[in-house]
Amino acid sequence: MSPTTTAHLAVWSDFGGVMTPPIAHTMGTFCARQGIDPGVLHQALGTVTARYGTRDTMEPIDTPLVSEEAWLAEVSEVLDKEHGVAGVRLTTLADAWFDGRETSHAWADRLATARARGAFVGMLSNMVPTWDAYWRRMVDVPALFDDVVLSFEVGARKPSPEIFALAAERAGVPAGRCVLVDDLEHNCAGAVAAGWQAVHFTGTADAARRLTALLDAAGAPAPAPGPVTRGADRQGADR
Repeated sequence: MSPTTTAHLAVWSDFGGVMTPPIAHTMGTFCARQGIDPGVLHQALGTVTARYGTRDTMEPIDTPLVSEEAWLAEVSEVLDKEHGVAGVRLTTLADAWFDGRETSHAWADRLATARARGAFVGMLSNMVPTWDAYWRRMVDVPALFDDVVLSFEVGARKPSPEIFALAAERAGVPAGRCVLVDDLEHNCAGAVAAGWQAVHFTGTADAARRLTALLDAAGAPAPAPGPVTRGADRQGADR
């Protein structure tokens, strides 16, 4: 959209944990497949993360401060030397992270409805560079989103004010007419601090009700009769 868009709202959806099952579920599946105790992995990740001056586990690789391969080598070394977990030598998490991961077609349908009501709909995600091709295979990007803002492409990440300012500019609407839908509370808090509205995503049904209320309050027209997409019908579940 142009910088002069007349959209009633700009709705920016997160990807992991919103367009997919909860991150904890994905992490649990990953640990089970690798034979790693989740608590031990969490400790190793914390040790490596601290080396980069942050407490956010993904920040080193989704800005990125280091390549995913180098970061995983550090994690593997800590698992081996500090926790006695030998034989874990991953070069990318993408295959393990995305294999069998499901798209929430129910939430995609809600975004399609918002777009049909005149909202600008974008994706705003802290994304690892090597994961880019994987998530794009899970959704029809042009059909669902007006724009995509990814941390590794713009050099800023949620919850920093810089990425929210950039997303508002890309949507062409003031900050007060931007809405972040995200599964992490600190990202929602960052959006609110930047002058945005936020919906903390804990499930499709609740988030859809809150988003509908925001669209109604903004004066967005009602959607045309009939289904917007068939995604939810195909899957038949609120993931």
